[in-house]
Amino acid sequence: MGIGLGITLLVVGAILTFTNLDESYLNTNLDVVGWILMGGGVLALIMGIIQNAQRSNSSHTVIEERRGGPDVIERRDDPRV
Repeated sequence: MGIGLGITLLVVGAILTFTNLDESYLNTNLDVVGWILMGGGVLALIMGIIQNAQRSNSSHTVIEERRGGPDVIERRDDPRV
């Protein structure tokens, strides 16, 4: 999710920064908003890559617990014993 969010923020930020949109609707400088979104997108990409790298380096241990009788039953065919 972090990588997809980062790419989305980068694209939206680039659209706001590098296109000529009418700024009279919001009364803000959309270039600055675009640069802030692109900075957030870069941070989200870096965090997503770090999380994916940590996920691939983790190890998993399986602990199996058995309850009940023993697994090996001793069988004797000699009736004298």
